[in-house]
Amino acid sequence: MVLAKRISEFVVALDADRIAPETRCKLNACIVNGFGIALGGRDTPYYRTAAKAVAGVDGATGDVTLLYDGRKSTVTNASFVNSALFHGRAQEDTCGTVHVGAVVIPMLTALLETQRYPAERFLPALLAAYEVSGLFDLPYGRITAPVGFRATPLYGTLGAAAAAGYLMGLDANQMASALANAASFSGGILQSFVEGSDEWRYQVGVAARNGLTAATLAQAGSVSASEAFEGKAGFVAAFVRTSCDVDALASRLGRDWAIQRVTFKPYPVCAFNQTPVSAALAVRKEVEVEKILAVRVRMNPYETGYPGMDAKGPFNSISGTLMSIPFCIATTLVHGVPSMSHMTAYGDPAVAALIGRIDLITDEGIPNLSTLIEVDTPSGTVVQKKYMTTADYAYDRAGVSALVRRIGREQNISDNVYDRLEAFVDGLPGSSIQDVIALFRYEEGT
Repeated sequence: MVLAKRISEFVVALDADRIAPETRCKLNACIVNGFGIALGGRDTPYYRTAAKAVAGVDGATGDVTLLYDGRKSTVTNASFVNSALFHGRAQEDTCGTVHVGAVVIPMLTALLETQRYPAERFLPALLAAYEVSGLFDLPYGRITAPVGFRATPLYGTLGAAAAAGYLMGLDANQMASALANAASFSGGILQSFVEGSDEWRYQVGVAARNGLTAATLAQAGSVSASEAFEGKAGFVAAFVRTSCDVDALASRLGRDWAIQRVTFKPYPVCAFNQTPVSAALAVRKEVEVEKILAVRVRMNPYETGYPGMDAKGPFNSISGTLMSIPFCIATTLVHGVPSMSHMTAYGDPAVAALIGRIDLITDEGIPNLSTLIEVDTPSGTVVQKKYMTTADYAYDRAGVSALVRRIGREQNISDNVYDRLEAFVDGLPGSSIQDVIALFRYEEGT
């Protein structure tokens, strides 16, 4: 049996009543994080740019809300614009290397707002997105990123198609077509991280729209390639440049749950920079910044070789600073916990001077999400090891709640807003999507 069909049969068989308690808890945490980070992203400019772009094409049409704007637009436009808001702080969840929540939660919110689909399908639809995206990212993400493909639009488009198709009630044959369509519509490159430009901010919305289009085409009766993934000119051959082991992939469905690999970001920097920031915070407790003579940072080749990670400036965008290992470490050593304002202080002389004394060293002995920092001072060398794993960032519901509320306090958002968000999540599937949409219409400080 071909892979698209095997995945489709798994997806359409998902049942809200049979979601395991630990899976439901993780889904709830992802929803709290998704909406919570978006609430804290009102000062980011990307959703405004996206809204301006769609208004220039379609005007103010439709019946779906653009969050933080309140205007109405189409489902596809709202999915695109609101995804840019969810992605604005770069603190969305990460499933392997795919930011599934920022792609799919805004899209499902837009679809539910139309009142054409049952709310009971929301959780299994979201679960389907994580499982399908994670299914491909786990074996292939480390292969496709070094040659320039970004995992979120590449694999997130597949997850978006699965989620949209489930919410629409597609049968197994239609779902297979939706997945095949999505395989044809996937893509997305990493050059924006090299140059510090903004294309990556909008890739989440493009993935959402492409996945939604893939599902709606399947619902309308599109004829799609049966071997879209394993065929000689299929998804795996094209992007991964290897053969597709259908049985190995399909055997993980329902057994190796990708949702349990989802992690969260405590700081507004790249996922790979979370541990360097944590290590730098520890160093800061031991060393006076003024006495730092040199810093050596050891990380694994995948992370040091990821586009933008070794940049030393000059910087003119947060797209550049949040990716740069030297910048993130320097700004943390100088200022402490990095905030959005720290990440946009491109001309900070103390940070620039310290960046010049930081050497990034590729070390195959350092595990993923880990770092070793050596700091030379007049009195000797201070070493700080941070050997961390995804478990350190796989927060439970309480951890996610604390994270989004901390960000909310930075933005002068009342805890009452987050109380209402958590009440919405706890009430699913009985909650109304209007309850969470209303949170984005709060007055500052209420």
